[in-house]
Amino acid sequence: MMTISIPLILTTISGLSTMLGSILIFFKFKNINKLLSFSLMFSATIMFGISITDLIPNAYNYFSKFYTIKFLILVILLGIFITFILDNYMNTNNKLKNNNNLYKIGIFSMIAIIIHNLPEGIITFMSSYKNINLGLSLTIAIACHNIPEGISLSLPIYYGTHSRKKALIYTFISGLSEPIGGLLIFLIFKNYLNDFILNFILLVVAGMMIYLSIVKLIPEAIKQKYPKNILLSFLIALIILLII
Repeated sequence: MMTISIPLILTTISGLSTMLGSILIFFKFKNINKLLSFSLMFSATIMFGISITDLIPNAYNYFSKFYTIKFLILVILLGIFITFILDNYMNTNNKLKNNNNLYKIGIFSMIAIIIHNLPEGIITFMSSYKNINLGLSLTIAIACHNIPEGISLSLPIYYGTHSRKKALIYTFISGLSEPIGGLLIFLIFKNYLNDFILNFILLVVAGMMIYLSIVKLIPEAIKQKYPKNILLSFLIALIILLII
């Protein structure tokens, strides 16, 4: 176990950094709608930006050697279709149809982030396993972009349910999926994992995040009717994307 202890610690740090984003739920804001318009647009920009500037380009670098651009588009569309099916299921399911849209957005965010965290966990764990310095660099980079992901998950859950406990639990589960998923998949499938599978997952997640951003987050942000907040959050999110 000594050989995997440090990689596991680093992967846990990168995953649970999501919890830092949930700190905002402990602050009281005079105008919740202003905060929601800001946070929803911020989340949409971060998710869409990560998909366009990180997930898709990384997968493209691999798949372009073997497949045409049509293959990438089809896999992205698969991610969009999966999220569309989940969206319709949540709208028709008796247990969920009475919940407000913010709660549904939070659930979608959790699903997307968990799936996103699995390949991240594998990559961080395997990189740290082979090279501690490389693993440390990856841990810092992933932790930085996991913080805004925590914001995009915890705020909709909190304001949709008025429960800090639920917001923290869901954010914790999504963050913990990175070290646990990375470790389990590494131990069970380390002889079968390959670049094709990891990059395929990245493209599916990109499709899910694109759907979530355009269909759910942005319309909900606009609904709050604070255009200046939306513009400000968009610009701040862009700056963060450039930094991370």
